[in-house]
Amino acid sequence: MIRTRLLRGAAALALAAAVAAGCTRGPAPDRPPRTAGCPGVVHTARRAVARAEAVNTAWNGPTSGPRAVPGKSIVFVASTMTNPGVAGTAKGVQEAARSIGWRVRVIDGQGTPDGIRGAFGQAIALRPSGIVIGGFDPDAAAQQVKQAHAADIPLVGWHATRTPGPSAHPPLFTNVTSRVEDVARISAYWIIATSGGRAGAVIFTDSSIPFAETKSQLIRQTLASCSGVELLSYENIPLPDTGIRTPVVVSSLLSRFGERWTHSAAINDVYFADAAPALRAAGRRGAGPPYNVGAGDGDPSAFERIRDHRFQQATVPEPLNAQGSQIVDELNRAFAGRPPSGYVAPVHLTTTANVGNATSWEPSGYREAYRRIWQG
Repeated sequence: MIRTRLLRGAAALALAAAVAAGCTRGPAPDRPPRTAGCPGVVHTARRAVARAEAVNTAWNGPTSGPRAVPGKSIVFVASTMTNPGVAGTAKGVQEAARSIGWRVRVIDGQGTPDGIRGAFGQAIALRPSGIVIGGFDPDAAAQQVKQAHAADIPLVGWHATRTPGPSAHPPLFTNVTSRVEDVARISAYWIIATSGGRAGAVIFTDSSIPFAETKSQLIRQTLASCSGVELLSYENIPLPDTGIRTPVVVSSLLSRFGERWTHSAAINDVYFADAAPALRAAGRRGAGPPYNVGAGDGDPSAFERIRDHRFQQATVPEPLNAQGSQIVDELNRAFAGRPPSGYVAPVHLTTTANVGNATSWEPSGYREAYRRIWQG
């Protein structure tokens, strides 16, 4: 556990006190006052949050590409199907593949290195047309990646590497994901904006996943741009262990920091589902602090928690169904000998203010766009 305090001198404190009156208080009227030292950052954060909350986002992805290659089979190798983002993406792949007559099999790696390598080995043995690396570092199954590459089986990743697009090492036709910088920045900006630049924050991450660790470190850096935000703790809890470890860690954090803990960011919404029992047992209100933002995935349960004010106030959802369609489209481009589409979904922020009755975030028009491409 890493505990970081943002220090400042007496002169900075005096200046921050002078401008604090100009910063709007966050959503927690009952928390202890905290000095705001970043009015400029607060202004930037509020503008960014307002843009990301827009719900009428039209499809800006591919509108042309190869006609669907018939008779293909693909295997989705999942890091763990207990991860809602992985499961949601797998479902999106299945839906899109069915629409063009492809066969899909999902093999669950059960969240362990041996399980993932075993699942990948099973996938190769099936001799599919293509394989999807669903939410794990390909280097964790380097031998299997090498075998698939040698067998000329195209590999498409979902959250498999730190950046979207093609990869030479490991050899991926492309990696489908949002830009981690955008997701991290808007998550941290939400904390800065809603707290008015006065927050005591905790970050929950899984450092075993390069994509997740990069995201959480970027959240940390953005929070550090506001001198009124104090990073209380940086918690490394592997995703397969969240159900067991998160309640214990949350109880400890409440004991150590009390009302100083006002906000949290997590690399996946599941942390807040598992934090809820400990917060409830401590007498915390679901609509009160700590105010929580999930920096990724946005599964239906996260939307329900946000709508019902149950210990989560925001999420940066991946358009999981649309990304499932993109994965199928990217594989189809590989089968047709065409380059990747290069598309990256724009960042979106779902909050208590805009959640409505939604259970997921999807840009409008993506199904029609891909259908027109695949039908030629």
